[in-house]
Amino acid sequence: MNTPTQQTPTELMPLPLDYEVCGQGPALLLLHGFPQNRAIWQPIKAALSPHFTLVMPDLRGYGQSPKPASDPAHLTYSKRAMANDLIKLMDELGHVRFGVVGHDRGARVAHRLAADHGERISRLMLLDISPTLAMYEQTDMTFAAGYWHWFFLIQAYPLPETMIGQDPVFFMDQFMVKRYPGRHIFESKRWESYLAGIQDPACLHAMCEDYRASFTIDLEHDRADRQAQRKLQMPVRVLWGQHGMIEKCFKPLEDWAQVASDVSGQTIDAGHYIPEERPEMLQAEIRAFFS
Repeated sequence: MNTPTQQTPTELMPLPLDYEVCGQGPALLLLHGFPQNRAIWQPIKAALSPHFTLVMPDLRGYGQSPKPASDPAHLTYSKRAMANDLIKLMDELGHVRFGVVGHDRGARVAHRLAADHGERISRLMLLDISPTLAMYEQTDMTFAAGYWHWFFLIQAYPLPETMIGQDPVFFMDQFMVKRYPGRHIFESKRWESYLAGIQDPACLHAMCEDYRASFTIDLEHDRADRQAQRKLQMPVRVLWGQHGMIEKCFKPLEDWAQVASDVSGQTIDAGHYIPEERPEMLQAEIRAFFS
């Protein structure tokens, strides 16, 4: 966390995010992944609204949120910068302490949020990821083939932007539709909003920068935490799909135990897109863990 004597680089200064709030009760921050937006939470909003005040932003660079210019060190799209955005948002909404649920890239932002601002986070739920550093360090041929986009999107501008921009619909079909269990889990309006994001050059560039940051500056931050032997102190709940790459290539509970002191979790009958594949199971898990 920044101390009063440190200066914050311009790239890390928080931005105002586009967001939605609904419900009543304790605050719960919900963070989406790539290449999506806050619409992923629509399947669980109604069930959770009577129990929690749901705060659902579009992350920096995604959806309707600002898409600032990138910088050579990728600080602008570091998970630390994204976490600073979220602290600013929750401050403005008056939530001093809150729970966090993150999926995919949103879970990586949630990890950094909890690492940098642990006193603000009551509990943390992470969906279908192992820690970024662990995943890169354990990369093998199976993972590289299955998560090819990790190694494609980190390529220098403008390679991935140009290639995806030539046919964004084809990319989305290859990237999302071919995954278990297929296109039917994405309701039409949600799918159209995901397509709109990948078709927007500014959003596409921001999403690539998100991945470039994960391969560079984010790993520096993660290694600094490891070297200092810093661990997350809040309870952490990890859920991952039995039909996905996390189940095939990693040991999430062991991986998270390396960076957090209190870890529980389980695999569930799903692929990667848990909020849209198994909304009933997810909302039950959320209510049980955060209640």
